[in-house]
Amino acid sequence: MAKFELKLPKMGESVAEATITSWLKNVGDTIEADEAILEIATDKVDSEVPSEVDGTLIEVLFQVDDVVQVGQTIAIIETDGDNASAPAPAATETTSPAATTVETASAQVEKGMETAAPVDYTDSDSFYSPLVKNIAKEENISLQELESIKGTGSNGRVTKNDILSYVADKKAGKTAVAAPQAKTTAPASAPVQKTAAPVSVNGGDEIIEMTRMGKLISHHMIASVQTSAHVQSFIECDVTNIWNWRKKHKDAFAKREGENLTFTPIFMEAVAKALKEFPMMNIA
Repeated sequence: MAKFELKLPKMGESVAEATITSWLKNVGDTIEADEAILEIATDKVDSEVPSEVDGTLIEVLFQVDDVVQVGQTIAIIETDGDNASAPAPAATETTSPAATTVETASAQVEKGMETAAPVDYTDSDSFYSPLVKNIAKEENISLQELESIKGTGSNGRVTKNDILSYVADKKAGKTAVAAPQAKTTAPASAPVQKTAAPVSVNGGDEIIEMTRMGKLISHHMIASVQTSAHVQSFIECDVTNIWNWRKKHKDAFAKREGENLTFTPIFMEAVAKALKEFPMMNIA
C-alpha cells in the first residue's frame, strides 16, 4: 500500500491561493483517477480538483472555508501498487499490442517518469488535469493534438481514459494525420490578422501577452457587453425656478447653517418624492 499526496494545483499565474467550498468525497470513499474530489473557489474562477490516481481517500487536511496555498497538500489517498500493476500482464494476453502500449504509458506516468521534452499547455483555454498533462508530455503529444481529443468527462473534460485511448489509436495508426495539420495551420493565419490590425504604440509602451486567465476574463466581459443591455438616457428639464429660489435663500442659509446651499439636496428631495408617487420606477 502506498500513500499519494494530493496537492492544490496551479490555476493561473496570478492565483496563489484558493478557498475550499465543498468536499465531494468523504474519508473512506473509493476514488478513480481524474474523478473530482473537492470544489474550490478563487477570486477569478470556481473549479473542481480531480484525483491523479486510483485509490481510497484516507485523510482530509483542510475543511470547508479553509484557505489553501497553491502546492499545499490537501488530502492523502491510499493506493494499491500491486493491484495497479496487475492488469498490465492480463492486457498483453487478452488484448492487442496497442492495449499493452496504453498500460505501459500509464504505468510510466504513475511512476513519475519524464522522458519527453516539456511541453507548455498554459496557452490552452481548456482545463487539463495534472495526470492528463503528464501522459501528454510522456507521449510527446502537442497542444494542438491534445485540444483535438474529444473529452468524455464533466463539461467535455479530457479524462485519463480519453488520452490513453488516443495514444493507443495513434500508435496503431488509426489517428488521422489531417487533423493535426489542420490545427497547426490555424496559428499561421492568426499572425496575419494581428499584423493587419494597426496598433498605436509609443516608445515607452510595453506589450505583454495576456495570460490564459486574462483571456477568459476578457471573453466574459465582451460576452456581457454583447448580451446585456447598456443604455443611457438623458432628459432635459427647466430648473429656472430652482435656480432663482436657491439664489434668493443661499446667503441667509449660509449665515444660519454655516454651509453653502447646493443643488444636491434639492434634487434628492425631488427624486424621493417622484419614487413615492411612481414606485415602479425603483423595481430594477
